[in-house]
Amino acid sequence: MGAGPAGIYAADILSKSGLPVSIDMFERLPAPYGLVRYGVAPDHPRIKQIMVALFRILERGDIRLIGNVDVGEDVSVAQLREHYDAVVLATGSDRDAPLDLPGADLPEVYGASEFVFWYDGHPDVPRTWPLVAREVAVLGVGNVALDVARILTKRVDDLARTDIPDNVVQALRDNPVTDVHVFGRRGPAQAKFTPLELRELGQVPGVDVVVYEEDFDFDDASEAAIRSSNQTKQVVKQLVDWTLKEPADLTAPRRIHLHFLHSPVEVLGRDGHVVGIRTERTALQGDGTVRGTGEFVDTPVQAVYRAVGYFSSPIAGVPFDDVHGVVPNAEGRVLGGDGQPVPGLYASGWVKRGPVGLIGSTKSDAQQTIAHLVEDAHAGRLHASGDRDAVVRALEAAGVRYTTWQGWELLDAYERGLGEQTGRERLKVVERETMVAVSRVEEHAGKLW
Repeated sequence: MGAGPAGIYAADILSKSGLPVSIDMFERLPAPYGLVRYGVAPDHPRIKQIMVALFRILERGDIRLIGNVDVGEDVSVAQLREHYDAVVLATGSDRDAPLDLPGADLPEVYGASEFVFWYDGHPDVPRTWPLVAREVAVLGVGNVALDVARILTKRVDDLARTDIPDNVVQALRDNPVTDVHVFGRRGPAQAKFTPLELRELGQVPGVDVVVYEEDFDFDDASEAAIRSSNQTKQVVKQLVDWTLKEPADLTAPRRIHLHFLHSPVEVLGRDGHVVGIRTERTALQGDGTVRGTGEFVDTPVQAVYRAVGYFSSPIAGVPFDDVHGVVPNAEGRVLGGDGQPVPGLYASGWVKRGPVGLIGSTKSDAQQTIAHLVEDAHAGRLHASGDRDAVVRALEAAGVRYTTWQGWELLDAYERGLGEQTGRERLKVVERETMVAVSRVEEHAGKLW
């Protein structure tokens, strides 16, 4: 379940395990690739190159893609377990981690994932976005926070050369933002940015990056992290270099402010709308953690984006940990209410371990899960009573308009054709109905070509 990197890697590893297997991959969306298609900023083509590797796995034809199927609604997990020896849950993390702050329920407080899905053309989110704030706060110091800040401030003409949907381009043209404030509660050495993402931030035309010397502190844990991690060393060096900028050099019409040692404590509101963010200055304690100092700072903003991590959604018929946002598991074996493995049920990717790590860790994570699946198969623990085609027949009988790999190839060609008309590599189709119609070559799809 899930045709993002976690699911595709798990299927690929299983196909090469030596077991005689037939693999079906169920995906809720009409198109594959998950967050590589709907979670990577459109101006990051290098990261999207992972899609090429995923394409090569699926184009072999030994893994059957069944898209536009909502497991839990169109078909149940119980049905899948009846007809398949093993079911691997790789549904990822599709919503924002909760943030318990006074004022977080104000209408201008948004989850970063909602914004990312909007500008990436996810078919299940509204096609409009309220871009009315001149000053914005982004809570969190990871790559997603940088993506949000960059998309909010980047010149629209620079984005228009990507696969960003046309409706997003039009909305961003009227974006009045001048300042984006990014807040992290710990120090520069604890930031989760990758060096590449951070360097790119400083290369955005028309945008200055502002870093404050008083927000810098390094305790023993920070110094150890800098010595032991080249990535941390590069991040800190870049941040320190930005502190050396003279105020006279900061002349761009838009600014991204990076604040460290600021812990958000309240979203300030007036008349039911966001007017600011209150943070408490923090101090490092020697081990990389921080304590509050009792000094508070109010920053005027009219919108707040939470970028403090993703969170998985429950899957009907599967145990779920509501606190950590994952499926309870032991190295990929899903655990029931009694703490024992559920026969034939596995998890991989972020729904297994939470939203941590990059693509490389997703692959190694899949290897761990599939190793246990193979072990269980050799031990005779996996027994299905039905056949895989029974599920497809049930979907057809229920009128579910599922999509296939061949359908994705048609949609892919269609998007590339749209892009060629405007000098782009592709123009992403947003509407689910259009995606399905093109993929299935339905009669009314002819009007779309």
